[in-house]
Amino acid sequence: MVPGYILSSVSHGSRASMAKTPRLKPHATLDLKGAACPGPMLGAKRVLDELLPGEVLLLISDCPATRDDLYSWPKYADVEILKTEKQPRGATRYYIRKGKGQRVSPSTVLDMRGATCPGPVIEAKKLLNGMREGEVLRLVSDCPGIRADVRSWVKATGLELADARESAPGEYMFHIRKR
Repeated sequence: MVPGYILSSVSHGSRASMAKTPRLKPHATLDLKGAACPGPMLGAKRVLDELLPGEVLLLISDCPATRDDLYSWPKYADVEILKTEKQPRGATRYYIRKGKGQRVSPSTVLDMRGATCPGPVIEAKKLLNGMREGEVLRLVSDCPGIRADVRSWVKATGLELADARESAPGEYMFHIRKR
């Protein structure tokens, strides 16, 4: 969490409403209106460090230099600026995805929808134990704690989280590469 800043999760609508609305749904929102540059970039980096690959941050800034800073960022970091929206009174909304949106082809798929945590991680571990280095497991889960569980597990074991996405409201898809 970034001290002194507002960080909030955004709830997602139903599949029907998502199909009709081409709006991006951020996983976190950081409102830094009034913060001088380079504050918005530093805040965005801190929040993106906590997001999973494929997740989106909405940064709101009224600092005129934020645009130039953000658009040079993808040259040096694994981020993608998806969209900008001008707001009244000089603020701009920047949608930033962690990771450049490359799709990963899995070697194996494990669908654990309906299973409670820590079941999905335990079953994924069993599968990965039998896989070769470089192979990718796609884990699909709707367990409410799965994002935190996968994040901790990957960090603790040295696996690579190649991609993570909310594939439907409350349902997550992770691509985990064995190293």
